[in-house]
Amino acid sequence: MNTRERIILASLDLFNEKGERNVTTNHIAADLGISPGNLYYHFRNKTDIIYEIFLQYQLLVDHYLQIPDERPLTVGDQFEYLEAVFDGLWSYRFFHRDLEHYLDSDPRLQEDYRRFTVRCVDSISKILLSLERSGILNPLGDAVRRTFPLNVWLLVTSWMSFLKTAVGQDVHLIRKESLKHGIYQVISLELPFLHPDYYDEVVRAQEAFKPVLLESLSQ
Repeated sequence: MNTRERIILASLDLFNEKGERNVTTNHIAADLGISPGNLYYHFRNKTDIIYEIFLQYQLLVDHYLQIPDERPLTVGDQFEYLEAVFDGLWSYRFFHRDLEHYLDSDPRLQEDYRRFTVRCVDSISKILLSLERSGILNPLGDAVRRTFPLNVWLLVTSWMSFLKTAVGQDVHLIRKESLKHGIYQVISLELPFLHPDYYDEVVRAQEAFKPVLLESLSQ
């Protein structure tokens, strides 16, 4: 692993654990045992490091959302997609804690994130269409096909903010298990459209991600 890659990895770990605003380039250099000048040789500032981290993150998500060509999707596949995406959210969780700030601070990131969102919504559309073709979902109709993928994307990308605000969890105390409870909510969106033959199987799998916090909110 070269120095540039080490800087990116160390920065990601520090941002996730301590919060990006609490980490300076001097902290990153000290963590790596290199001089600040060595860090600045590779990155002009912290904004450039964040941008490079995002580029890696979007490649990871693009990879997660690929659809197999050789077979139809299964119930298990859709849960694997969701677990992979939420694993990615966890691995890059600092980014979603303060997304609006990062987008406002870097025009490059703002434009790239817009394109990233368009790609992800399109990939979700293809996954839902494949679930229709495999018979797991009933035919959705044009109106639902337009709105459903965006609703899934909005739920996934806002789940961290929900845990931080509506539930009042300290952002640094959020655990991976709590984050993956968002899978339960995503599946809830599709329950009305499930073919009866698959309903029980999907609901059983969904129960593994049921958030206890929803029960406290309803009281």
